[in-house]
Amino acid sequence: MFPQQYPDGGFIPLTREAVRGITHLGGTILGTTNRNNPLRFPRANADGTVEFVDRTDEILDAFRLQGIDALITVGGDGSLEIANALHKKGCRVIGVPKTIDNDLEKTVITFGFDTAVAFATECLDRLHTTAASHGRIMVVEVMGRYAGWIALNCGIAGSADVILIPEIPFDIDVVVQKIQQRDDQGRNFSIVVVSEAAHPLGGKIIAQSQFGRQERLGGIGEIVATELEARTGKEARLVVLGHLLRGGSPTAFDRLTALRFGAAAVRALAEGMHGVMVALDPPNVRYVPLEKVAKRTKTVPLDSDVIQTARDLGICLGDRLER
Repeated sequence: MFPQQYPDGGFIPLTREAVRGITHLGGTILGTTNRNNPLRFPRANADGTVEFVDRTDEILDAFRLQGIDALITVGGDGSLEIANALHKKGCRVIGVPKTIDNDLEKTVITFGFDTAVAFATECLDRLHTTAASHGRIMVVEVMGRYAGWIALNCGIAGSADVILIPEIPFDIDVVVQKIQQRDDQGRNFSIVVVSEAAHPLGGKIIAQSQFGRQERLGGIGEIVATELEARTGKEARLVVLGHLLRGGSPTAFDRLTALRFGAAAVRALAEGMHGVMVALDPPNVRYVPLEKVAKRTKTVPLDSDVIQTARDLGICLGDRLER
């Protein structure tokens, strides 16, 4: 779509030698972007207005020109929506679920999630020390888009006292009561984990719209920290983990999952399959239709045993106190 940036066509043969030694690396050697979705590509008109056009036919033309007969799409909800659109236009496509948010339907887990949760948990472990030493409230904002999987899992594993996720709108008064309850029990500090899309009862998700990009979430952590400091009289500090969760060396689980997904994707094409996404259905990998994944978000079910585990441990989820 931007040929001037790729004078050589942008093609690199992925031989065994080319990919040797990448298993322990974070990120992606292919490069990536979440700007300018080809299904809704912004185009400026002569009168100064902007319209959004579908440019997927140009992608298919480029494939034919280069002799590309199949595509493996590695990514999250946006990537798989594009993959499904290309599939409907006759392109042989296999989807591979990769996102730290773990918010894709039909797969138990996406690779990237375990690494993000592991790092966030390590950060919470470290923050316990400084929080206890200074008697502070530490508010930790984590990514996750519109699903609370990262916040909930790292919060439980990292012994958080409060976890706020998008699926459960929170009452700040309940959170304040939890902090005060801990003070009454002789615990002079608290750890509060906040998902970037968490929002109060009757409130909206904080997001910034940017032209040609996904909505940028974030900012709720600062609001929560400010409110807690004002209402409790205790010092509250905000830590935004942000893009730290998206980098670093992947965990053994993520390495294994990525390798299994990659091998399964190639195997599917070799066997004549297309229009499907590789999914983890323990103990096996299976294939699900792309149309059952595209434009859908897997949020945390309110009856999830993970939510019940948090409540059983006395963790406040912002809607009520757990005794």
